[in-house]
Amino acid sequence: MIRFDDRVAIVTGAGAGLGREHALGLAARGAKVVVNDFGGGLDGAGGSSAPAEETVALIEAAGGTAFAHGADVANAEQVADMVDKAMRDWGRVDILVNNAGILRDRTFSKMTLADWDAVVRVHLTGAAVCTLAVWPHMKAANYGRIVMTSSSSGLYGNFGQSNYGAAKMAVIGLMNVLHIEGIKNDIRVNTLAPGAATRMTQDLLPPALIDLMDARSVTPGLLYLVSEDAPSRAILCATAGGFSRTLINETEGIHLDPANCTAEAVAAAWAEISDPAGQKVYENGGAQVMKFVGKAAAAAGISLG
Repeated sequence: MIRFDDRVAIVTGAGAGLGREHALGLAARGAKVVVNDFGGGLDGAGGSSAPAEETVALIEAAGGTAFAHGADVANAEQVADMVDKAMRDWGRVDILVNNAGILRDRTFSKMTLADWDAVVRVHLTGAAVCTLAVWPHMKAANYGRIVMTSSSSGLYGNFGQSNYGAAKMAVIGLMNVLHIEGIKNDIRVNTLAPGAATRMTQDLLPPALIDLMDARSVTPGLLYLVSEDAPSRAILCATAGGFSRTLINETEGIHLDPANCTAEAVAAAWAEISDPAGQKVYENGGAQVMKFVGKAAAAAGISLG
């Protein structure tokens, strides 16, 4: 059975919706939980301690241990205060769930840079700021579990969500690098791409789907991704009790001789370039680059030894 006894978890955006369910799920399995929520509106405006305190009350009523903290996730000073309090009170931080988010949906032609900056600031910069604050503690402990939160909007796109979709794809890039840098210290970094009926999505979903897409159906996936036996660099999609894994594959592609390396040659070979046979997932950017370099070297009769 997956348990989190003696573990300390920070969950951002835990005053409602998915974050609250994640915090409740971790606490129910023994974790001490820092319930973070700025308490702002869907667009990030305002602020109130009430949502986080309500989640803490639910955890404590069920016999769990938690405290609330209203740090703005993109404010390094406030986040440092939150992490410092966890270290003072409980001596460790084992788990970070980067869940906080806002929406400012606009078609791209109507979007302002303020709308863009606000969304990227919370989803991407906020995830980086919180991760940077816990990273030294996890390295020192040789243990850490971190989850980024992406979305189908990032993976596949949704109308009117260019700011949100860009930020949600960007956290996958952050995960990829942190996996490489953290694995030697058993810091495992994954991404959850949830679909759930929350205050962020309730106006976007048909009424018939709201009951099916209960946030509680997503949390089991989150709990696995932060467990002791978690994978690393996995993208787990979770909606309405369904779970699947997204893999970023690349086709084998082709090599064009330098004498024929033209736009027309690329166009003529497009079907072969796109052929999914032999596609694979690369462990890092260097491995992907070496695929091309290896083909070029072979064609030129150069040994890479």
